[in-house]
Amino acid sequence: MTFVPVIWTIWGLLAVVAIGLSVYRSSLTRDEEDQIYLDAAFDHEKAAQEAIVARVNKIEPALRIALWLVGAATVMVVGYYIWDMIVQF
Repeated sequence: MTFVPVIWTIWGLLAVVAIGLSVYRSSLTRDEEDQIYLDAAFDHEKAAQEAIVARVNKIEPALRIALWLVGAATVMVVGYYIWDMIVQF
């Protein structure tokens, strides 16, 4: 097996993971409110919003790492093709 399918496979898997995490985060934040006026009668709303924020905060580091890995893999793929063009001249 050559190197090119391997780097493209790694890049594709990392991209799928990053896209999946991003879609999951957006589905979580779909029900999040930007501004809520709360008093004692709306404690259940406050608890629901805090649960959403906690889940989003839990996913955020994984998404950040996945995006950095996709960026590194992209640099690796582009670097390989630049190196290949230089070698062929």
